[in-house]
Amino acid sequence: MNKRVVITGMGIYSCIGKNTGEVRDSLYAGRSGIILDPVRKEMGYRSGLTGFVERPVLKGLLDRRSRIMLPEQGEYAYMATLQALKQSGIDDDYIHKHEIGILYGNDSSALPVIEATDIMREKKDNMLIGSASVFQTLNSTITMNLSTIFKLKGINLTISAACASGSHAIGLGYHLIKTGLQDCIVTGGAQEINVYSMSTFDALSAFSVHETEPQKASRPFDRHRDGLIPSGGAATVILESLESAQKRNAHILGEVIGYGFSSNGEHISNPTVSGPVRSLSMAMKDAGLNPADIDYVNAHATSTPAGDASEARALYTVFGEAKVPVSSTKSMTGHECWMAGASEIVYSLIMMHDGFMAPNINFEAPDEDSAKLNIVKTTTEKDIDVFLSNSFGFGGTNSSLVVRKWSK
Repeated sequence: MNKRVVITGMGIYSCIGKNTGEVRDSLYAGRSGIILDPVRKEMGYRSGLTGFVERPVLKGLLDRRSRIMLPEQGEYAYMATLQALKQSGIDDDYIHKHEIGILYGNDSSALPVIEATDIMREKKDNMLIGSASVFQTLNSTITMNLSTIFKLKGINLTISAACASGSHAIGLGYHLIKTGLQDCIVTGGAQEINVYSMSTFDALSAFSVHETEPQKASRPFDRHRDGLIPSGGAATVILESLESAQKRNAHILGEVIGYGFSSNGEHISNPTVSGPVRSLSMAMKDAGLNPADIDYVNAHATSTPAGDASEARALYTVFGEAKVPVSSTKSMTGHECWMAGASEIVYSLIMMHDGFMAPNINFEAPDEDSAKLNIVKTTTEKDIDVFLSNSFGFGGTNSSLVVRKWSK
């Protein structure tokens, strides 16, 4: 089989907005969601910079048992999935009658583990941890909780691939539908942003210390970038076979036409050029497109010196002199880690449907690699028919997705 795979719903809960309307306004305005968190400095963080994500109020939306099973990132994922299912027109009755799956990217659940360990150390009695803790601590917490809450009966799998988790979840969902194994899958990515979740990243000196102006600290591709800024939330994308979407007269937002992946096979944290080039090339081949066919690239670029440079070289290797417009929405959101590959599909879909490219804010001085790219510095009106989104992660995992505007 070689079924067409379309997107019929999307939801977002992030530091630049708690729904697609708020996010659209932030993207268009080039508005940052980065703050300086004094608690992190008190705890001994090298950098106190973070994306600010407000915890949702779930009382009245979920029963108590469901609420206590969800960790922080699970709450975000629930909110994003509610939005996506609503936009897709998928209700409880439809879910009951059809086999809908879930593939979600998540690669940590730090806070519940620490809280349980603290109880053990202090009380010396594991019965005080509580029965809900185990369901919060596992990496698969998102899929196990959401599949239960929404009563999903298809594939139920968590994708743990560092900062490419959300992108790989969408890519694998695309393949499961393309090959006829599923008709509809809830896909996405979630990231916790509590003070315990990012301490090990900070210990690598990976974060920006440009603390005097938090909203200017994330500087993808800029010569003076000094590190990433952690952020989080959740993004959900509903993937569906074209036949399924048309049968129920669903509104189609876009079509996934390419997925590429690779492993660097080298250093566990240092980036390469060859790995992303292979991922990009595979996605382009799968989509059957030439470089000039891509209208916009949402880059992975996290604002680290080495990572941005290697991606810039990879993009130039694949796209050459095509001068494809490129921006990194992480300049506004910071690095949303496990959710980034999914949220950046949502951000790009919003741009596609509203006819603009969001700016790579804080890009003031190119370096020798970014100077070869067509970096979008200001909000630019543009008809986007096809976009590509990159996601790369520790361990050398790479993912590239190509999405086309829907046309019959």
